[in-house]
Amino acid sequence: MIVHSNIIGTEGKPLLILHGFLGMSDNWKTLGKKIAKEGYQVHLIDQRNHGRSFHSSEFNYDLLAEDIKRYCHHHRLDYISLIGHSMGGKTAMTFAMLYPEMLEKLVIVDIGPKFYPVHHEQILKGLAAIEAKTLTSRSDAEDIMEKYVPDFGTRQFLLKNLYWLENKTLGLRVNLKVLTENVSEIGEALLGNTTYTKEVLFLKGDKSEYILTGDEKLIRQFFPKASIQEVSNSGHWLHAENPKEFFEKTVQFLNS
Repeated sequence: MIVHSNIIGTEGKPLLILHGFLGMSDNWKTLGKKIAKEGYQVHLIDQRNHGRSFHSSEFNYDLLAEDIKRYCHHHRLDYISLIGHSMGGKTAMTFAMLYPEMLEKLVIVDIGPKFYPVHHEQILKGLAAIEAKTLTSRSDAEDIMEKYVPDFGTRQFLLKNLYWLENKTLGLRVNLKVLTENVSEIGEALLGNTTYTKEVLFLKGDKSEYILTGDEKLIRQFFPKASIQEVSNSGHWLHAENPKEFFEKTVQFLNS
């Protein structure tokens, strides 16, 4: 099966963008349109069990990377650039290790190759509480989610998963059951002794704790030509919190 995408532009260098855990391609639509104007055909991907892509009981980074390879073959893309945020960044790193010959440029957004402990429990409980109810308004979903996720911005990001079913009730696009069962896979470390020898840009939010100073040695163990840069006034969702600086640094690297 082929993952769903929203393709922006009919020509230009192919650039694939991979969202984070519980996200979807729509999260990147505004930036995708802007990057497309720089001479890229932008493919906004829904990874498996997310967005409008297929649901599967199997879920790990090797499979997610293989999904991208299959997508490229389906669309006859031999040589691509790749941007991955958070979970999407781990997918992109795995893809780089498995299929380096297919990659021109690689941008990893606020995630490192290290192991991350599970930390999505409250979010998953909130989404499960929504899924357990028969809801007919988004405000009802918001009220439920607020009990589990106090941060307004995070709630709005998560509630983008809501969509209208045929019976005029709300459902969730994510495959919540499988993602909950496999949540430990999200934090898995990049394994093996392989190195990716081309240049890579790692972007991190200056207020985020996903990439710490002590992580830089491990990053360069896998990616010896990594450039690690901060995006100011931003946390984990740096592309949404400071889109101007994120765009400038990303495009400068892609065009270099």
